[in-house]
Amino acid sequence: MVTCSAPGKIYVFGEHAVVYGESAICCAIDIRTRVNAEPSESVEIESVLGKTGIDYDIHPYVSNVIERIREIVPIKGVSIKIDSDLPVGSGLGSSAAVTIATIQTLNYLFGCKLSLEDIANLGYEVERKVQGAASPTDTYVSTVGGVVMIPERRKLKLIECGIVIGDTKTFSSTKKLVANVAELRESYPEIIIPLLSTIGEMSHIGEEMVNKRDYTLVGNLMNVNHGLLDAIGVGSPELSLLVYAARKKGALGAKITGAGGGGCMVALIDVDGNRGVADAIIDSGGNAIITKATEHGVILESDI
Repeated sequence: MVTCSAPGKIYVFGEHAVVYGESAICCAIDIRTRVNAEPSESVEIESVLGKTGIDYDIHPYVSNVIERIREIVPIKGVSIKIDSDLPVGSGLGSSAAVTIATIQTLNYLFGCKLSLEDIANLGYEVERKVQGAASPTDTYVSTVGGVVMIPERRKLKLIECGIVIGDTKTFSSTKKLVANVAELRESYPEIIIPLLSTIGEMSHIGEEMVNKRDYTLVGNLMNVNHGLLDAIGVGSPELSLLVYAARKKGALGAKITGAGGGGCMVALIDVDGNRGVADAIIDSGGNAIITKATEHGVILESDI
């Protein structure tokens, strides 16, 4: 029996633009998905969504991982149990975390000898197949942890200020939102392409600020990034309500994180302001998660 876990993530800058080759800064957060696996006579996948075999509707990521691992080593059956602290469809990389944790668990269980680079690449292939279009950001950061510039895969200094996540409690489909942006880009390329390029450029400007740990300036750019994400149609009234509530309470910066359309926003704050920003998010109808950045990507938790 093997248990591995992988972290969720927030985007500091760059979501959606990264799909088109622009840069993004992504940060692993100390909220994890755990996958437990042991050999079995058949394939069984169990999570809060239910208990299935190979099922591309209920457990598409795990099912695809099993099929890909079967191309490396023969697997008759495996029993997999998933336990996650990451809300699904929230923009916190829940699909990447379960994908990467599953790959690493099966890697240990069946002796696949996959490196971290292999795991990140395989995870990206799985996400791209399930979603239709995806960036390598979520799966790479979930694999290696820390704060990373994508697609350069350059490690930045760990963010040391407070992080509060606000969950709107509304589901959003990454696949649908990515498709919507693609359609908008195709319809109005002269407008949308420069907007996506500007979002990507924020990562290059923000890289120095992150490394200097100038979180006031990072927050200012995050606020601008939020406005541009609204402009390309991935905002929502619920997200904006939480973003502005966090800023009003003193957040250094607050924005959508992930696909948008619902899901979560993220605020950077002085550590002493954690509770006040969290309370403002709760008072505005959201769930608040106080967390921190983590250097730890996918890890082996037990091997019995």
